[in-house]
Amino acid sequence: MLRVIGAGFPRTGTSSMKAALERLGFGPCYHMFNILSDGRQVDRWLPLASGAPVDWDQVFEGFGSSQDWPASFFWRQQAEAYPDAKVVLTVRDPHRWYASMKMLLANGPGRAMPENLPEGAAVVFESMKRLSPVLDLIQRSTFGGNGDFGDGMPDEEVAVEAFHRHVDTVKESLPADRLLVFDVREGWEPLCRFLDVEVPVGEPFPHLNDAESMQRTLSQLMTDGSIASPFGASPQN
Repeated sequence: MLRVIGAGFPRTGTSSMKAALERLGFGPCYHMFNILSDGRQVDRWLPLASGAPVDWDQVFEGFGSSQDWPASFFWRQQAEAYPDAKVVLTVRDPHRWYASMKMLLANGPGRAMPENLPEGAAVVFESMKRLSPVLDLIQRSTFGGNGDFGDGMPDEEVAVEAFHRHVDTVKESLPADRLLVFDVREGWEPLCRFLDVEVPVGEPFPHLNDAESMQRTLSQLMTDGSIASPFGASPQN
């Protein structure tokens, strides 16, 4: 059962948030990395592409929190399914976010499958291909138009406007005591205060660079077909 729901876009510190939530006892935290490392997770999401209802307890079986797409796109449904869960909307400078998202879609495993991949890498690319109906839905609903996820980001002005629109929608949809609008640069204090837990003594907030983490993961994937967790341990599921 989810206790913390992530509502932020990818590339807004979701890797840092996953690590922080797990450190604070709200894990395991569901993240796109869980899909990359276990293609069976794709089946949990596919009904949503056609608007079919899902059992959120089944989707998040074994997890206590969520971050990153596809999970964060469906924040509203999760907030309804788990009325006692709190929601964290991660934010950052939208223009820097745009640049990071553009690089992700151009170089990540959502692009066309390269030739002569190691077997493990081919499995990951195939999983992302299977997930494409959900990712395409997210792309069109977020940015408008008829583009597919694999087409990359829209123009910066369109994307930044969508970012602001998303932030406003989440803020207008939830009571203030249930929502934290959070920049990971703020560190432990506002997050711990919101979740009513103690600040870890002597521990820096886990600032994981989403772009660098993904690049390291992809580099190893393309080299030997294995996935190294960017979180310092094997992914939890």
